[in-house]
Amino acid sequence: MKAAFLPERGVVKVSGSDARDFLNGLVTTDVTLLHPGLGRFGALLTPQGKITVDFLITEAPPGHGGGFLIDCPRALAQGLADKLGFYKLRAKVVVENLSDSVGSDRLGVLAVWDGDPAMKPDLAFADPRADALGWRILVPAELAQKAADAIGAELVDSTAYDAHRIALGVPRGGLDFMYGDAFPHETNMDRLHGVDFDKGCYVGQEVVSRMQHRGTARTRTVRVVLDGPSPEPGAAVLAGDKPVGTMGSTAGQNGLALIRTDRAADALATGTPLTAGGLALRLADPNDVSSAPKQTVA
Repeated sequence: MKAAFLPERGVVKVSGSDARDFLNGLVTTDVTLLHPGLGRFGALLTPQGKITVDFLITEAPPGHGGGFLIDCPRALAQGLADKLGFYKLRAKVVVENLSDSVGSDRLGVLAVWDGDPAMKPDLAFADPRADALGWRILVPAELAQKAADAIGAELVDSTAYDAHRIALGVPRGGLDFMYGDAFPHETNMDRLHGVDFDKGCYVGQEVVSRMQHRGTARTRTVRVVLDGPSPEPGAAVLAGDKPVGTMGSTAGQNGLALIRTDRAADALATGTPLTAGGLALRLADPNDVSSAPKQTVA
């Protein structure tokens, strides 16, 4: 079993008597179902349905002050806290960015995979996106080694977790898609249990529901296999000389790309090779660009 502290992740806390209903009216996942030890995947969208920040969220037990802890990109943590503060109006809610706080309140994110923890710390939860992604434990950086030892894991570099994530086909914002420019379906949030289509309204809900019911998502994040050097993130993916997408993150022979599925399917049908930055690549699974059954949250 491996564990890696993820320096690019931060934690935002939302507490107060109105916190649950407040968050549930804003984000794509059903916060009413949360309890300590359970995590969910979700996002805060623009009114136009595009992702401003995606995150994992859990409920803190009473011994940790209660409230909800949001595991999000650290670079976006303060912006998320500010945005939630803007939305709260008169709601009885307190929003805190714990990523850079001083003292015992500071929290970061430890990812654990390739096994189950020997014991479950208070702020631990299974990653809701995919079983193989393992667990998340919210701890300050200085306690990462102690936490890894306690659960029986080897502490490794965060690049090992990135390689694991990429091999599983799970995109990371800022690398595999740009915040403010991607719809949830394009980043596979609907397939990774990040959108609850049965809950009530939330910001951007009308657009996301329309894409779901009309099946209009033509762009998807897909796994690609590299037979040589890795293209730069952001490089155009071409089928012959026609653009079909954009390259994302890579690790070894595995990579992710944001692909127009109809164009990639046409390229497959005609045997047209795919390249990015002049380097050859191929789809890990051609079914990734075919029509897939609709999925919702677990």
